[in-house]
Amino acid sequence: MQKYYTPFSESELSAKLKKIRHVALDMDGTIYLGGELFPFTLDFLARLKRLGIGYSFLTNNPSKSMADYLAKLHKMGVPAVREEMYNTAVATIQTIRETLPDAKKLFIMGTRSMITEFTDAGFISTADDPDDEPDAVVVAFDMELTYARLCRAAWWISQKKPYFATNPDFVCPTNLPTVLVDCGSMCACLEAATGRKPDITQGKPDPRMLDGILHKYGLQSDEVAMCGDRIYTDIKMAHNAGAFGVLVLTGETKLETALANDPNPDLTVLSLKEFGEMLEEVR
Repeated sequence: MQKYYTPFSESELSAKLKKIRHVALDMDGTIYLGGELFPFTLDFLARLKRLGIGYSFLTNNPSKSMADYLAKLHKMGVPAVREEMYNTAVATIQTIRETLPDAKKLFIMGTRSMITEFTDAGFISTADDPDDEPDAVVVAFDMELTYARLCRAAWWISQKKPYFATNPDFVCPTNLPTVLVDCGSMCACLEAATGRKPDITQGKPDPRMLDGILHKYGLQSDEVAMCGDRIYTDIKMAHNAGAFGVLVLTGETKLETALANDPNPDLTVLSLKEFGEMLEEVR
């Protein structure tokens, strides 16, 4: 298998890679798979530091709070701080504050860890009770989902409550012999039951997921590489934002899918290891 695939000429690719000042990293399927860190991840992060390239962790998976994500990364030996982390629970909180500034009570279909992120931000998580009326509904990647809470979410959605989804992913990558049904599939179930799609769906491929990084570090979009394992979230967001999209083949997407996609990713590599080597070669 080739080291990389790109629709650009060698000179065009080199020019684009030389511009990169920051790498936004998807997590599951990119730096680890399930609970297992890829063997090249720590070397890749160290290489970026040597090259003076910054990095952030950007994930569509809101099932863990920022504190729990940091604990997971630290357990794997990944040096990370909260300022380097951004997930769709945080993005959803920001959007609710902007679009529904008076909203306080939320019916949240999500894990206890994620709900903590919302309550720490000042929201009240309503009970599975028709008398505990929320101002809005939030549906997320709920790995603790119960049938009763699915039905309650459908009820409030059918009552025309503002409806937010944290991410559009249909499945979550895993190295286990199972299919992890993600938020997009849960929203499809709720749409079948209520006739409603979410009013706002956060996360990749929405280009606003990169805005915080651009503003924080004073970057132009073409100075950021978005690395991930999915075309319909990671790479599509990179294209939507004008960033450089790097597809890694360590997660969901297979090479034949990447090559058949129109447009192709800006760069398709076997893993972050090859991408790191390419960044160093052009410097």
